[in-house]
Amino acid sequence: MMMKGAHFPTAAAFALLALATFHLVSASDPSPLQDFCVALNTTQTAASAVFVNGKFCRDPKLATADDFFFSGLRIPGNTSNPLGSKVTPANVEQIAGLNTLGISLARVDYAPNGGLNPPHTHPRATEVLMVMEGTLYVGFVTSDNRLFTKVLYKGDVFVFPVGLIHFQFNTGKVKAVAIAALSSQNPGVITIANAVFGSNPPINLDVLTKAFQVDNNVVQYLQKQFWYDNN
Repeated sequence: MMMKGAHFPTAAAFALLALATFHLVSASDPSPLQDFCVALNTTQTAASAVFVNGKFCRDPKLATADDFFFSGLRIPGNTSNPLGSKVTPANVEQIAGLNTLGISLARVDYAPNGGLNPPHTHPRATEVLMVMEGTLYVGFVTSDNRLFTKVLYKGDVFVFPVGLIHFQFNTGKVKAVAIAALSSQNPGVITIANAVFGSNPPINLDVLTKAFQVDNNVVQYLQKQFWYDNN
């Protein structure tokens, strides 16, 4: 009996740990306590206000229909740039009523014959892309360097999982247009080439030459280029 009793504290400890772990993994964000949280512009908040993960809310009684409206996606983006693409976002910066709702949209226009939305990531969102016009070669790379690609036609949909590097390339002879839905009101975007070779201040030359296994002159050349931002 003594031997069996000696194991009880250990068993109880494991049981409590399992119970605590269950509560942790089953936890979720609390449900919203109001219908919406229309974002206040930074100019409408005090300069000394505490920064929060999101935006401050306007009094719901002061909200109007315009807080939930944006007409910018009906306007074609100007693709006359080095990348041949233009992203028009519709996130919390354009639609204040999206604040806290965890969703946003973007329109992407691609020039004919090679318009490119270059390799980039959204650190806070999964993306679902639907082709509205044209043909796109799209893909993403996983954390174990697997490449998933597909050629999309009008009406086709493709998913880019959160945080993974992805791209879209217009393989057609006519313009292409796509609409992207993202699982964040502020998904963020990190364009790989811009971040690596166009950071301010620049990344140390020795770091990049060793990382890419190239000559110093190659890295210096790349760092001197103008890295266009299509967002």
